[in-house]
Amino acid sequence: MDFVRLYGNIIKKNLAKGKIDKARKQIITGFKLENFRVNHLAKDPVPKAYTYLSSQTLKSTIDSLAHPEKCVWTNIFSPVEILQNFGFNCISVEAISSMISGFKIADAFIDIAESYGIASTLCSYHKNFYGIVLSGIARPAAFATTTSMVCDANINTFHTLAKDFNVPHYIVDVPEDDNEANIKYVVMQLKEMISMLENLTGKKFDMNALCETLKRENLSHKYFKEFMEMQAYKNYPNSLTLHMYTLFASHLQIGEESILKYYEMLKDEIKICPDIKGKKIFWVHLLPYYQETLKSYFNFGDDYYIQAFDMNFDYIEELDTEHPLEALAKKMINNVYNRSYQRKADLVVDLVKKLGSDGVIHFCHWGCKQSSGGNALLKERLAKLDIPVLTIDGDGIDRRNSHDGQIKTRLEAFFEVLKLQDNNNNSSEAAK
Repeated sequence: MDFVRLYGNIIKKNLAKGKIDKARKQIITGFKLENFRVNHLAKDPVPKAYTYLSSQTLKSTIDSLAHPEKCVWTNIFSPVEILQNFGFNCISVEAISSMISGFKIADAFIDIAESYGIASTLCSYHKNFYGIVLSGIARPAAFATTTSMVCDANINTFHTLAKDFNVPHYIVDVPEDDNEANIKYVVMQLKEMISMLENLTGKKFDMNALCETLKRENLSHKYFKEFMEMQAYKNYPNSLTLHMYTLFASHLQIGEESILKYYEMLKDEIKICPDIKGKKIFWVHLLPYYQETLKSYFNFGDDYYIQAFDMNFDYIEELDTEHPLEALAKKMINNVYNRSYQRKADLVVDLVKKLGSDGVIHFCHWGCKQSSGGNALLKERLAKLDIPVLTIDGDGIDRRNSHDGQIKTRLEAFFEVLKLQDNNNNSSEAAK
């Protein structure tokens, strides 16, 4: 019996009856039960670092629903380090959408959004978030902030919801070129946002505390790089969902003491892991964590192993702790997703080389124009390295747009290409 779907249907019934408080309590209770399962009942070989991160992620999601007055709606590129300074819990549109969709109820919220006039062509993460807020499950946050980069839906989503629900918000306009004038422009905006937050909270911004946050972020990146060096050959057990959770660490909570602890656990724990025996896969873009065929092959598997995915590497350079606001401005301007898709292709090629990946899977989430638009360029770059690429078109959150049969057929064909490539390499070595 599918207990998750059964529980989700109960939540849907309360939504339909207008029992919003009851539905919210059921969602929060579900997250608390999952947190208990993760810590005490999980049967999969989940490493301690991932168990710890999963718990942190669930707690953050629970807090965003239970205590909206302490929550800020963000995107993953927002300067969360500043928001942490004021004691806020940062949760992104995509994060809360993904987490709540785990109850298999995203269709209900997407339908709510479309019934209010939200375009059916909008990204399903955003439609789901609209529905979650419009239904009253997620009550208005204390503040909202996003950036102008990458996703063209962000500004409209944040502006519309902030206006309709009277949420103070700030949109950071991020230029493309890294020069002194643009850095000053972004710093000016960060100072304006800080002033808004000071007026909103009655708290004085602590620049020294921000410096300490950036120091922890730098150390976290150092540990992450050490971990990734060993990911080239070590099998650190993972799943699609656990990879998704890493975005909480690398973006929404980066710089916090708890996340520094997570990264330290990562780099220590992987040292005792066995070597990878199967094919090494590098993942690009979002993770359809619910898709059955992908789960069967990649969740804690040995034959096919996902080493990493690109979104955790968008900016992991050292931050200047002596000039923290300028450092955050440079972090946004020089984010690999800012400017041309060529920069993302360069990043993927570099990481595939360093990790010795056997193949790349590029998931083109329906409604995300930048991933679909850059797919041909990425395949062209990787073809020059003789790296096989599988492009999967699908929906990262709406199960109604998932075609398991097609994905299974294409995935198994891709695995055959990897085997053929392996045979060809062995034949070449034998000929020498």
